[in-house]
Amino acid sequence: MHSISDTIARLKDRSLPILRTGGSDNNLAPLEGSGSNPGALRALLYVPGSLPAHSPLVVVLHGCTQTAAGYDHGSGWSELADRFGFAVLFPEQQRANNPNLCFNWFSAEDARRGSGEVESIREMVVATVERHRLDPARVFVTGLSAGGAMTAAMLACHPELFAGGAIIAGLPFGTARGVPEALERMRGRGHDRAGLVDRVRTASPHRGPWPAVSVWHGSSDATVDAVNAAMIVDQWRGLHGVGEPDTTERVVGYVHRIWRDAAGRGVIEEYAVAGMGHGTPLATRGDEACGTPGPHMLDAGISSTYRIAAAWGIVPAIAPPRPVEAPAIAPLSPTRFDPTATINDALLAAGLIRR
Repeated sequence: MHSISDTIARLKDRSLPILRTGGSDNNLAPLEGSGSNPGALRALLYVPGSLPAHSPLVVVLHGCTQTAAGYDHGSGWSELADRFGFAVLFPEQQRANNPNLCFNWFSAEDARRGSGEVESIREMVVATVERHRLDPARVFVTGLSAGGAMTAAMLACHPELFAGGAIIAGLPFGTARGVPEALERMRGRGHDRAGLVDRVRTASPHRGPWPAVSVWHGSSDATVDAVNAAMIVDQWRGLHGVGEPDTTERVVGYVHRIWRDAAGRGVIEEYAVAGMGHGTPLATRGDEACGTPGPHMLDAGISSTYRIAAAWGIVPAIAPPRPVEAPAIAPLSPTRFDPTATINDALLAAGLIRR
């Protein structure tokens, strides 16, 4: 994924190449007949074999110039779904909507309840839950960058659909209308802090309870300034009615803060990934490891995919040991003991006889 500043600025000029981060559509099946699709998005689905009814659903939104399959390969969501049993829905942007495959989070038409891309994603969620008999109380959404900003839009426009969401290198909801404002907000400029909470409150008739939100951002992100992470936290602190964080700790060396409501439920968490640029943090070693590093899929020694799923309660809080396949052992060929040959080999080695 190239800099979103560059991609948005050139939306009407030319298309950037699709980033190839490995993987293919072979792991993902098209979701046909998912209702109305005013945003003209594609829907892809991963459902592990023999998935029980009432299993969770995770909705995953890729970043600019990425495909659903490429982001799945990098983030490891379907790999985790296989291990722990949940379905994964991948809405995918199309070139006709956005030449660089960015979700149009900065478009009023696409980031509004009942309209455009937000409505397309809602229809996909409803169809997937009904068709596969999933648990409507355990539907979650996450995304990177433009996908993270669209995740914020889904949580704001349809909070009744989601138990939780995770915004990675994204922006708060409702802060940009059009390309110029989007560029300014991505640089961390021009944010209206006073209107943050009201933008979500007026996006739907919902009045609570609100989804839990996980926020991830690299401190060295030169594409979406880290001030946006603070703005997302402030937006949802106002909705949940919480003040200062209840817990501040270090996880794998990174600052992790948690806000809890009056009932003690963690409603907001934030990971500040020191030194990381623009992308999804991965772990390539250890029991939490999943996914594959690539462009904007960054080995930071911490698996955002696993830890987000753990915060939602759909994987164990402490990762169990990863299954290890035993190496194949070649069968031993039967041998026949020849005492004469053994004696001769010893005498030859000692130099007492010659061949």
